[in-house]
Amino acid sequence: MLDHPSVNDFLKDGFGLRQQLSNFLQIDISTIEQRLPQSTAALAALHPGAFSSKAGELELEVESFYETGVGDGHLYELAAWHLDSSAYIADTLRLQALIAKGQHLDFGGGIGSHALAAAQLPQVDQVWMVDLNGRNRDFVCERAKALGLSHKLRCLRDLNATELPNKFDSIVCLDVLEHLTDPAEQLRIFAQRLQPKVGAALFNWYFFKGFNGEYPFHFDAPELTKQFFEVLQELYLEQFHPYLITTRIYGLR
Repeated sequence: MLDHPSVNDFLKDGFGLRQQLSNFLQIDISTIEQRLPQSTAALAALHPGAFSSKAGELELEVESFYETGVGDGHLYELAAWHLDSSAYIADTLRLQALIAKGQHLDFGGGIGSHALAAAQLPQVDQVWMVDLNGRNRDFVCERAKALGLSHKLRCLRDLNATELPNKFDSIVCLDVLEHLTDPAEQLRIFAQRLQPKVGAALFNWYFFKGFNGEYPFHFDAPELTKQFFEVLQELYLEQFHPYLITTRIYGLR
């Protein structure tokens, strides 16, 4: 099976990621290259160290951190991850090409690699990228414009936006669930918004703060992960795919 051209374009230069990041941040590429290797540590250093123990306050604090607290740090960290792990990301793009169609949701789309690739698929009518961080959304909109994809890609803050369709034909949520205070509830929301019988979703997760605490922004409480897997098994059925990566394809039971 031949790759869709978007996968090859991503493997070549991340859809022109370095130049687009340079243009967006108005920083020369040499400076971008210097910052990328330190981006994970720099983002971790922005973490406040502890959030509130009260559920309602915790969710607001986490949302605020990702919406404004990370600044441009998330752009650098995601760019480094997508460029350094391009082979892995390419496999997730291949999986996306298998399931994406119609009205497609990219939840927590970050710098937009998956949203941009989905917008290039002929079977996708519209890509809806949802991300809390306004800088991420602005960057992806600029990338879509540069690639001639603005007509097929919309960037919105959250799933409450009135423009969004009630149901999606496909959903992608990658490297996001471990950042949520209640990932099990997010699975329930996705189940409500995914087309029954014909809809498909891509999920992955990493409920682990790292061997050396390098991912302080990940949640890993045993009760949280237990509830997550209980809801996952209750609502979704995994579908086989041939790629040896952590991302999985799911349909509704």
